Amino acid sequence: MVSPEFSLSQFSPMAKPRNRSFWRLSDSFLYCGGVFLAILLVCSFWSFFTPTLNFSSAITDPSSAVSCKESGFGVNLKSDPKDLTFYDDPELSYSIEKPVKNWDEKRKQWLNHHPSFAAGASERIVVVTGSQPKPCKNPIGDHLLLRSFKNKVDYCRIHGYDIFYNNLLLHPKMGSYWAKLPVVKAAMLTHPEAEWIWWVDSDALFTDMEFKLPLQRYKNHNLVVHGWPELIYDKKSWTSLNAGVFLIRNCQWSMDLIETWSNMGPISKDYKKWGEIQRSTFKDKLFPESDDQTALIYLLYKHKEKYYDHIYLEGEFYFEGYWVEIFGRYENMTEMYLEIERGAAELRRRHAEKVSEQYGAFREEYLKSAGNGKGSWRRPLITHFTGCQPCNGDHNKMYNGESCWNGMVKALNFAHNQVLRKYGFIHPDLLDSSIVSEVPFDYPADEGPW
Repeated sequence: MVSPEFSLSQFSPMAKPRNRSFWRLSDSFLYCGGVFLAILLVCSFWSFFTPTLNFSSAITDPSSAVSCKESGFGVNLKSDPKDLTFYDDPELSYSIEKPVKNWDEKRKQWLNHHPSFAAGASERIVVVTGSQPKPCKNPIGDHLLLRSFKNKVDYCRIHGYDIFYNNLLLHPKMGSYWAKLPVVKAAMLTHPEAEWIWWVDSDALFTDMEFKLPLQRYKNHNLVVHGWPELIYDKKSWTSLNAGVFLIRNCQWSMDLIETWSNMGPISKDYKKWGEIQRSTFKDKLFPESDDQTALIYLLYKHKEKYYDHIYLEGEFYFEGYWVEIFGRYENMTEMYLEIERGAAELRRRHAEKVSEQYGAFREEYLKSAGNGKGSWRRPLITHFTGCQPCNGDHNKMYNGESCWNGMVKALNFAHNQVLRKYGFIHPDLLDSSIVSEVPFDYPADEGPW
């Protein structure tokens, strides 16, 4: 509502005329106002074309920090209080050779100083992966690694996870399969806000983009790997678990495990001896060098009372699945999932990528008869191309390179279809990445929410 003093009635023909002195005064005010407005316009254009750097805003004062709500991420990304934390300790080392002590207390203190990160910390995951520092020898190796990384980025974006990709050796002696441990330790120190670090090998691909880890199942454990107790303790097999994919809690127990685990690797003066011990203990081990997988199995086998209760051997679903028994079934899985959707309109409904987890939860109700693991038509969470060596091309001789590369392309497109579909397209042929088709709209109007 317009206030009375600015109403149009002041300019009515019936209003009384003002005296001459008043008009002179008004003209003066009008002139000054015009000059001021012109100056303001010039300054505005000048600041637009020559922006001034504000150095005072570069350093955030915690007292004037943006609130959590304003950050848009549920956490305050613009505040790092001046309180001392473990980061200020000159003795802190990220090196795999220097142990970290009292990590639980240090991490807790950091979270106390960063309360916006404390909420939800118990389910916060950072995915860590990586590859070698140099270009691949295999002509299509770099392309496969790029797509493998994209696959992991897609999965993390859908579920709100951070991801770190490393392509350097953080310790010169810890190469090949041992290279992951220095990276995982560094990630734990770099991400005190995360409860879990999830290592995923570069040749391991997410193939169920909706599935979310059942973290509640692991609440009393500190390490999760795909494995089978009977193969460890009865068969004494070096393939009784797979260390190429593991979920490790960000805590002191894990720091101690990584220290012990690493000391069976190339940084140990007893490295050769550990290889001999592993091979004499696990008769099916194929090569003489100590490796990270057999080392972890050895710790479980020899020190069951110390480690078994803290390590969850996940065998109820494909935490990671052997590609040979999976990649030939992708087409059948696709058809079975489409068959479910033909009878469930809520699963056919187009939706934003950000709410994909809800549709994954919807789908679980229809997957009870799918089974899990070998022979199941449920999508495997991860298909692991163990032995394919996509970068150097030196694949296991029990299968040829073409089956490896074609298998990886199929897995990548199978997973990509689950993402691409939300953008309105799919790959009609899992072996041809270059062709896409538009997805038709098939959500019945009479079943919609409108």
